[in-house]
Amino acid sequence: MATAETVKLGDPHEPKEESIKAFNQIEHELKRALVRLRHDSKKHEPEYFASVEHLSDAQLAGFGADDLQQVRVAVSAYGLHIFGKVRIPSLPDDGPAFIHFRAFTGGPDDMATLHSIHTEDREAPDGGHTYRAIFTEADPLEWFDT
Repeated sequence: MATAETVKLGDPHEPKEESIKAFNQIEHELKRALVRLRHDSKKHEPEYFASVEHLSDAQLAGFGADDLQQVRVAVSAYGLHIFGKVRIPSLPDDGPAFIHFRAFTGGPDDMATLHSIHTEDREAPDGGHTYRAIFTEADPLEWFDT
């Protein structure tokens, strides 16, 4: 299994043709998974999506390939691990407005598959936790497993 320790994640860059192709292949599943994740999180930890609670499902998933802002790629023995930062167009620029996803493709002739949407559970100094699934433009696109 590829991990941050076993493969090198390339530098962040604007999406190129192959990354856009992979995004187009996973777009429907990404939107479906994002909406499902939000609904599941409402039951257990609504803070993950607190910054977008005012958006409808259609607004939350109202992005397309033009909203793919940044990509990082890691190459392993069995394919490409694509990390992407997508802007949610219904949100203002000055706050949380991005999701981070991870996809995989075996190569240019293979279909890309969605691996996961990044959710963050951060332990605070006081022992509490903060949760989020919507990130800011300044948040770096880094390796994640979930």
